[in-house]
Amino acid sequence: MTLLSVRGIVKTFPGVRALDGVDLDVAPGEVHCLLGQNGAGKSTLIKVLAGAHQPDEGTITWNGEQVTLANPVAALKLGIATMYQELDLVPGLSVAENIFLGRELDRFGFTKRSEARARAAELMARLGHPEIRPGTEVGRLSAAGQQLVSMARALADDARLIVMDEPTAALAGEEVDNLFRIVGELTADGVAVVYISHRLEELRRIGHVVTVLKDGRTVAAGLHAQDTPTSELVQLMAGKKVETVFGPRHDGHADRANPVLEVDGLTRTGEFADVGFTVHAGEVVGIAGLVGAGRSELLETIFGARKADSGTVTVNGKKVRGGSVSAAVSAGIGLAPEERKSQGLVLDLPVAHNVSLASLTRYAKLGFTDRGREMAEATAKLKELDLRPADPRRIIRTLSGGNQQKAVLARWLVRGCEVLLLDEPTRGVDVGARSELYRLIDELAQSGVAIVLVSSEIPEVLGLSDRVLVLREGQVLADRPSAELTEADVLDVIMEGSAA
Repeated sequence: MTLLSVRGIVKTFPGVRALDGVDLDVAPGEVHCLLGQNGAGKSTLIKVLAGAHQPDEGTITWNGEQVTLANPVAALKLGIATMYQELDLVPGLSVAENIFLGRELDRFGFTKRSEARARAAELMARLGHPEIRPGTEVGRLSAAGQQLVSMARALADDARLIVMDEPTAALAGEEVDNLFRIVGELTADGVAVVYISHRLEELRRIGHVVTVLKDGRTVAAGLHAQDTPTSELVQLMAGKKVETVFGPRHDGHADRANPVLEVDGLTRTGEFADVGFTVHAGEVVGIAGLVGAGRSELLETIFGARKADSGTVTVNGKKVRGGSVSAAVSAGIGLAPEERKSQGLVLDLPVAHNVSLASLTRYAKLGFTDRGREMAEATAKLKELDLRPADPRRIIRTLSGGNQQKAVLARWLVRGCEVLLLDEPTRGVDVGARSELYRLIDELAQSGVAIVLVSSEIPEVLGLSDRVLVLREGQVLADRPSAELTEADVLDVIMEGSAA
């Protein structure tokens, strides 16, 4: 039996054919994995299923009847709930208010506040996080906590099909296990799940069927999630055989006689304590650890976005004034943040303006901006990084995740930074774009940039770094050459707290 059947869906935006004849069949009680590179059409298809976009051509059949999803309310009434990667929560409202947003009133026009709070508490307990209280303001929760609220909202709709877009991106190991438990319970009850993730190992754990999109078209359907080789899935997504995931190791790039970044005794109470390390020119130092270990907070403190309680940051022998982003940037430090859309980009500005943000004084001329020079330098870097489409005037919101990340890197290349802090640089980025980002990181190291890289994926940390720091509960428990470490070694430190 087919619950949802999509046939020949076409969706065109000005200058872009985002969907070019997509087919998809989803059965009750199955986890249907939707794969594809950034820009393949996954996000557009999700919005069509959610009623946020209307298709130009094609049909949608629900439980054997052709339907029109005129708006998100129509999709919800039908039984389709969507969890977006970019969470659509209201930070100033409580957990309960977000879960039941739009359904607060009873038939007499009164708010069901106590009922909503009780139901919200039940949902958070079901998700394994009863400590997230219904009255807590959502903006005060971590990214993982907000993801759980979004999940609770989908469960509250009693949906028959839930679309999950990168649901594990902000979750730690135990939280991922908990999510998969919930997915198993849902499918056992006959609920269908359309699951989107760039982490192919997740398909093996919970997936049943795989559909692959490329360039807005369905290029493979009905693949068995457990049996289809990873190499075949990657080749379908990329349209070519991807020989390697990581580039060559950085051995030989580091200039040991030239320390660029020196962190000494850096402490921020409640987040990390007495952290010290040195990064040389051309060296990549990776930081591994669980979500909440203090990794992002450490990078943000080095960058001046947070103020340390004690300790120093030195670049090329000169101390950097703490708690000042402008001082860090002037010293030659750049940051590509984990949440690039909310922290690293101005989404409604063109690509060129986003690239030039850290170098605006360079283009100032008699109180005006030299737009010609700004555009020329941005265009040169975008071409160098192979950003697609290579249009500096394009609004950056319309680019795929991989290309948005390239634009962030281009900003610091234009600035000419000597220290580059990369926080989850491949989060939400597909396999093909990852290979390109790995190549760019290697090339930056070869050019002499000192790089500090944070990633939740241990193979990525080991594959990209010369040296690895393992952070656990704000403490550095290991600092060793990556060649001497295995994934099991790093996991031992992270999970057991024993020094490697």
